[in-house]
Amino acid sequence: MAPVAHADDFSIIAAEAAYGDIALQIAGPQADLTQIMRDPNANPHRFIADPALAKQVASADLVIQNGLGYDPWMTTLLAGSGDADRRVITVASLLHRKPGDNPHLWYDPAAVALLAQAIADELKTHDPDDDKALRNRLRLFLASLKPLQAKVSAMRSKWTGTPVAATEPVFGPMADALGLSMHGASFQAAVMAGTPPNAADAATLETELRQHQVRALIYNPQVTDAASQHLLDVARTAGIPVVTVRETRPRGKTYQDWMMGTLSALDHALSSGAS
Repeated sequence: MAPVAHADDFSIIAAEAAYGDIALQIAGPQADLTQIMRDPNANPHRFIADPALAKQVASADLVIQNGLGYDPWMTTLLAGSGDADRRVITVASLLHRKPGDNPHLWYDPAAVALLAQAIADELKTHDPDDDKALRNRLRLFLASLKPLQAKVSAMRSKWTGTPVAATEPVFGPMADALGLSMHGASFQAAVMAGTPPNAADAATLETELRQHQVRALIYNPQVTDAASQHLLDVARTAGIPVVTVRETRPRGKTYQDWMMGTLSALDHALSSGAS
């Protein structure tokens, strides 16, 4: 009988650092984990895989990817090599999302618990002897999400229908969970795709900022262009609160800390914009 693979010899590759942190919390600190897109200052949409990464993916036991075209390089690597026993968790599939949906799924509160359970299920299959410790880590992780869930619920009660704008759609799933009225979807989609936004869309957002028709501007510093930078300048000049959100988990912060900090900053900005 083949030896059972324990967490420290069961290799996990997470395409995104947010998912990597969740995997580490479920698998434990001794997990053999590789997080690919972990630079909080880089544009994830411009990431290019190299041959070294291809070798890592080929030998991995479990791969976690986002899907929805956000990490297409991982889909290519998975199709090109790998053991038949390798397992793949695609977060978009856990949420039953379809092409064209907002791909920034780590900002969707529903995704996190589903991913944690899926990771636990895979680890249990490969290390049944660790079942008790694994269940305990999963229980602690799910319990740690409760303050975050409470924050989302409280903010939704307070801010449902509040108009906001954004330079890029990274925060979209969380904005939906909060019940915010998001302006400028076409502008945001163009910035994400790296194409010039429509002039009319940009002009509309600029007018809304200058006339205080939106309560805050949500700004992604990792994905920018001249048009989004101009909106940022307009917002600051008009005195519209700016909330910085990122695509990549900041170094030294857990997923929970990162999300709670972002929500608290937004809550404060919306309160400031209301005065």
